[in-house]
Amino acid sequence: MILVISLILALIPLLGIVWIVRYGSLTTVDGLFTSLIMVAMSGILGLNALYELRKRMSGSPRRQGLSAATSTSAGLVQRGKVENVLFFESNVGEPNKSIVTLCDGASSSHMLVFEGDMRNALPSGQKVEITFRKANGHNVLVNVNYA
Repeated sequence: MILVISLILALIPLLGIVWIVRYGSLTTVDGLFTSLIMVAMSGILGLNALYELRKRMSGSPRRQGLSAATSTSAGLVQRGKVENVLFFESNVGEPNKSIVTLCDGASSSHMLVFEGDMRNALPSGQKVEITFRKANGHNVLVNVNYA
């Protein structure tokens, strides 16, 4: 559906350029800049249509390296290399949060939000296997294995 909409919206500015050329106002400043704007809009929507077509032709989206968190008896397990850990202090009465970005390979990364300060438990650049559980809507770190 997005592909069809993008193609239709990419053709509409081109029809506007044809109209400008047909009625002879291409040589005016208004006609020139309107044509340039319409070409840019058509190009952006055309590239979006090509991206959607390429994504559709490749079949299912490729996810290399990181897989979804696997479930064990101890909790959920996620593996990867720690890219960075961002710590955010919350208001009084709410738990502090850490956003951990894990990557495995050059193309994919995965963000996890944990309760508490994870900067010391998960150092950047370290390959880890994280075991965590969900409690009260938050991820709580259970165990970390360093590779």
